[in-house]
Order: sequence, then structure tokens, then C-alpha cells
Amino acid sequence: MSDQTGAGDAKRPVAFVTGASRGIGKATAIDLADAGFDVAVAARTMTDGDGRSDGVAIPGGLDTTAARIAEAGVEAFPIVMNLMDRASVLAAVQQVYDHFGRIDVMVNNAVYQGPGGNALFLDLTEEMVHDVFEGNVFAQLAILHEVVPRMLAAGGGTIVNMISGTAYTDPPAKSGEGGWGMAYAMSKAAFGRVTPLLHVEHGAEGLRLFSIDPGFTLTERMVATSAGDQYTQHFTPATPDVIGRAIRWLCTDVGDPDGADGLRGQVVLAQREVKRRGLLPGWPSPAARD
Repeated sequence: MSDQTGAGDAKRPVAFVTGASRGIGKATAIDLADAGFDVAVAARTMTDGDGRSDGVAIPGGLDTTAARIAEAGVEAFPIVMNLMDRASVLAAVQQVYDHFGRIDVMVNNAVYQGPGGNALFLDLTEEMVHDVFEGNVFAQLAILHEVVPRMLAAGGGTIVNMISGTAYTDPPAKSGEGGWGMAYAMSKAAFGRVTPLLHVEHGAEGLRLFSIDPGFTLTERMVATSAGDQYTQHFTPATPDVIGRAIRWLCTDVGDPDGADGLRGQVVLAQREVKRRGLLPGWPSPAARD
């Protein structure tokens, strides 16, 4: 892990990726590091091996993410952050600014992992809905309220908001049988309106805004808990590195109206763009393309 007391290289851009202890967030942070960004990473799990889900150990931690970032020759800055603790969310953003002085790329990837997200309607309580919205909408809005004004003052920046197809597509089955919970879908539908509205309000002032839909992505958490099994009968999964590559492209392909800039303010289908633009050599495999 790199020294947290440094201030990065003033010549390098700075990215802040939430939910980066594993999965899409980790893959994104590593890909941005490989692209030359200093990367601040936030999540609840600092040390690999400490993560748990329903009593099951989940691999991944900010320590391993930071170590991989450092291998790219840039600086990693890991921060413990809990979406359900607003003070920790605001403190995390401030720590990035205190350390690096700026944020050029903001990737809102972290998602609520507690009860209620995948609950069936009759099992869903009002308290659960509030918690899901706190973790999937209000925490992200709090981050953006801190980041957007400073990006505008600096002349611009890139914001990538992780949404979900659950916001605008109907499930093939109920939750637990290949579908998704109502509260999760509602929260992602609400968060999905942030990018287009911010684009209308501030896109002309230098903000590059994207909503990214990863599609079904098999993460370490899903593998460890077997949670992905219910979806594979309906969807073909990608791996986190595919989505990370799409986000890297959005953050680095600046100024081309036929490239990423042509998608500003829109929903970007990560797997489709990686495939059609050949962003990740070898993916999908030739057999999968047929």
C-alpha cells in the first residue's frame, strides 16, 4: 500500500471510486490507475478477509485494491466509508480533497448491502425502504453536493453514476428466483434521474456525466454467497473487469463526439460498449460472440 501521507503527483489526475474493496469498484479503480490516475478508494472493508455477508467470508479489501493501484506507479488513498453513516460519507470526500486537493473523476459505485434490497413486497417494511434509499440515493447525493461545486469551480470533471437495468426493465421472475427486489429497483430508478438532470443543469459548464448500467456482473460477493446462481439461468454474466474497462473509457475518451462524449448525460450499457468498441481484448470470447 502506498504512503497515505503523500499528496500525489500534481500532474496526475485524481479519481475517487466508492465501493472499491472488491467487484466493479475494485476493477474500476485498478483500470483508472493503469490509465495514470491517482486513485482514492472507499468501502467498509479495509482488510482483505474481514468482509462478511450472512456469515460468509467475502474476499476483497481496500488493502489489496490499494496495493494493485500502487503497482501501476500511481498513488492509492484508501478510506473506510459506510454509506449508512452520513458523517463517514462526508468525511471521506473531505479526506480526498485534503489529501489530493481535487477530484477529477467521481465514480459513485458503492451500493447498500443490508436488509430489504431484495425483499418481496409483502416482506418489505417502510424502514427497509428508507435504508435502501439512504444507501443507494441519499448518500450519493451527499457526495455529489460536495463534489459538483468544486468540479465546476475547477472548470469541469467527470462523474460516473452506477445505475442498474432493474430501474427500467421488468424482472424475469420474482426476487430469489432470478428477479430483483422492489426497493432496490425503486432506488436505482430514482438515482438514474440524477445524471440526465445534472447534465441539463451543468453539462455546458464542463461536467461530463454518465449513468452506467453494468448488466449482470458476477462479483466476488455473488460467487462466495452463491447469490448469482439464480440469475445465470436468465442472463449471461460479465466479470468486473469488463465494467471497469467501460468506465475507464468514459473517463479518458474526452473530446470525441463519436466516442464517450457522444454519450454524455445518457445511460451507457457497459457490456455493449466494451464489445462494440473492442475495449477489452479477448472479451467476449469468440465462442460467446457467435
